[in-house]
Amino acid sequence: MTSQEELKKQTGYKSVDDYVSSGMVVGLGTGSTAYYAVERLGQKLKSGELKDIVAIPTSIRTKEQAESLGIPLVTLDTHSKLDVAIDGADNVDPGFNLVKGGGGALLREKMVELAAHKFIVIVD
Repeated sequence: MTSQEELKKQTGYKSVDDYVSSGMVVGLGTGSTAYYAVERLGQKLKSGELKDIVAIPTSIRTKEQAESLGIPLVTLDTHSKLDVAIDGADNVDPGFNLVKGGGGALLREKMVELAAHKFIVIVD
């Protein structure tokens, strides 16, 4: 049986594999599932599979993780249009409505998500 942590990793990795391509401006969410999306983006940049990516983190924690992985970071001041933003759901109700707001990065998450052409919610 697959553990909850392994499901988070698979979901986070798949979001980058399926929705991020070279040359994009990417919004990086915050939280336990988004952590794996950031990890995957760093891996693909390091391997050369992705190039010319810049990212906008939604929290200090995500910023520190991205910097440690060598992901080039920018801000909404310099890049007000994003190709894609990837973030986890704080909760999803039985009608599949997304609930955001369980964490301290809500304002930055909302700003990045609104600036993105596509918003990918990763749910484990």
